[in-house]
Amino acid sequence: MSDRKSASLPEGFRLWGEGGEDPFEDMIGPFYLKPEGDGTYRSAFVAEPRHANMGGALHGGLLMSFADFALFSIARDHMGGQSGVTVSFHGDFVSAGRVGDLIEATGVVTKATGSMIFVQGRIFSGDTIIMPFSGIIKKLRRRD
Repeated sequence: MSDRKSASLPEGFRLWGEGGEDPFEDMIGPFYLKPEGDGTYRSAFVAEPRHANMGGALHGGLLMSFADFALFSIARDHMGGQSGVTVSFHGDFVSAGRVGDLIEATGVVTKATGSMIFVQGRIFSGDTIIMPFSGIIKKLRRRD
């Protein structure tokens, strides 16, 4: 039994839609986002026991999935309403996240072209960086 108190989601976060947009993210989340007021978005979730590995730290696969979610959150205003796919992703596990913690991600778009968006970000809890990451999103053409 842990003495840690469970974090709560700060005001202003909401689901990326009404759910159902990405069944996998719905299953492992819920993940939330909120506008920062400067054109960027912050992503977050509260770590639950089901998010942990057998060592008690957050599972690396969960962190990579959350980072992928955050890529699209960070690039949201550059997507122009189009869907996209991650074509490249890199992350480094530099610290452990723990059950009960508020886990957040922020970042920046470093370059956006007509079809590609380049993103750098970081997952953190409080002052602890858990995973810096970068990725490239390929915007998909609309099928009318």
